[in-house]
Amino acid sequence: MPFIDRFLQMFDYLSVLLRAATLTFQTATIGGVGFLALVLTQAGPEAGEIENTCRQWIRRAALALAATQALYVAANLTILTLSAGLSFEEAIGANLVYAAGLSIAGALAIAYWSAGRRMQRGALLLLPAALILVSSAMTSHAAARMDHRLPLAVLTWLHQAATAVWIGGLPFLLFVLYTATTAKFLQETARRFSRLAFVSVCVLAGAGTALGVVYVGTWSGFYGTAYGAMLGGKFLLFAFLLVLGAMNFLTVRAEPAGGPNGLTRVRCFCEAEIGIGLTVLLAAASLTSQPPAADLSSDRLTADEIATRMAPQWPRFATPSIAQYAEGSRAPAGGIALTGPVYAASIDPAVKKERARIRQEQNIAWSEYNHHWAGLVVLAMGLLAVVARTNAFPLARNWPLLFIGLAVFLFFRADAETWPLGHRSFWQSWLSPEDVQHRLFVVLIVAFAIYEWKVQTGRVKRQVPALVFPGVCLLAGAALLAHSHSFGNVKEELYAELSHLPIAILGVLAGWSRWLEIRLPSGDRAKPTLSWIWPVCFVLVGAILLNYREA
Repeated sequence: MPFIDRFLQMFDYLSVLLRAATLTFQTATIGGVGFLALVLTQAGPEAGEIENTCRQWIRRAALALAATQALYVAANLTILTLSAGLSFEEAIGANLVYAAGLSIAGALAIAYWSAGRRMQRGALLLLPAALILVSSAMTSHAAARMDHRLPLAVLTWLHQAATAVWIGGLPFLLFVLYTATTAKFLQETARRFSRLAFVSVCVLAGAGTALGVVYVGTWSGFYGTAYGAMLGGKFLLFAFLLVLGAMNFLTVRAEPAGGPNGLTRVRCFCEAEIGIGLTVLLAAASLTSQPPAADLSSDRLTADEIATRMAPQWPRFATPSIAQYAEGSRAPAGGIALTGPVYAASIDPAVKKERARIRQEQNIAWSEYNHHWAGLVVLAMGLLAVVARTNAFPLARNWPLLFIGLAVFLFFRADAETWPLGHRSFWQSWLSPEDVQHRLFVVLIVAFAIYEWKVQTGRVKRQVPALVFPGVCLLAGAALLAHSHSFGNVKEELYAELSHLPIAILGVLAGWSRWLEIRLPSGDRAKPTLSWIWPVCFVLVGAILLNYREA
């Protein structure tokens, strides 16, 4: 059954996306409720109007959460009935179904009480918000533990509650910053949220640290497993958030009345906090798809293995031709053809082993060649961007055009088995999650090249086109966090993760540094530093790609 096989193949990637969407809408819903109950407590016509708008957005987020949870349950029930051989009656008794039902009930209650004349005080909405967090804890790693299940579930609840109140409340604070007109209202709202965010960060860090110690266990689990690697990436993103949050915290207190420059600064940093927060949620969704490092006692990478693989080597700039690659599956082994009636009649395992070895070597050569040429282009682009910042070489401003060549290269070379070079047709390629992600990267690269070239050369001076570049960086970094590899080998999958994860983090950092450079007011003291961060990030990405290895 081809459809079932393809659905099962895509489910891992689909489940990460659905989990990320669930966490996003859950965070927005609970963050909005917390903002109403704990921050937006002032009276007056302006406060009432803003509160009504916030309730509308809470209602939309709650309805989106309910719909996403329903879709998530439907997808999981399909998997259970197709792959595990369970009947629908057996599958519907799974823990995830009960948890999703509780989440949907809580979301619908919030949506109901937030609508029209049924509007209730924010404090009443905290009860269904708490139930949504309970449902999330029911499907976390804590629920699957044999020991200390309840304490871990409580820590998970606190961790997610603090995340939701902080990250989920930021969009509502940003709305107030853009719409409020009274200086006193702005000052009190910003100060209340600042205090609430500080408490949330402390709770989040404390609970997250405790969970990390339990789930990772040892230092080898931190650097030698996919769970540990993803946790490290999440920690770096959290560090970025702390820096932005601290800058906002200081700005609010240095200019409490919301002066022009201070207010614009706080708005811009809020935008970046929201974006990085969403990326953290995507990393968290990817993390839940990995078994805790403490449970993976075998197939860990050692420090020596990582050092050996990551040691600098000369890039590979030669690769098998298309014809050679196509012939790889028919290469002779001991004089025996690997296709046709002779191979069909052969049962010699050595022949099959040799065929697999040849194909594996060709796959590695093809992939490394692609990564190394891409790294060369990205490195050249980063260096030219650095030179362009000095204004010493005006032609260096044309560096975005290099990406058009990279896009063409990736379009043809991303996969030797996929259209337009391989045997898989154009439409079949859209059934592979990895192929879809490669197509998305090509489109993003072309969009970036065209818009950023116009911006860098002064052909476009408006702010919106200038934001395409950071937007592309952010989308690419987020997509790379969810990028999946299925090598059938745990260690090889971790090697790929260790190569791609820093690129994703650097992409996010480059995107938001450029975003803030564009959005911050002229003369802001952070702009000179930000203008150097993103070119350096691309130099580092190019260096990582040039040293990419699969063997």
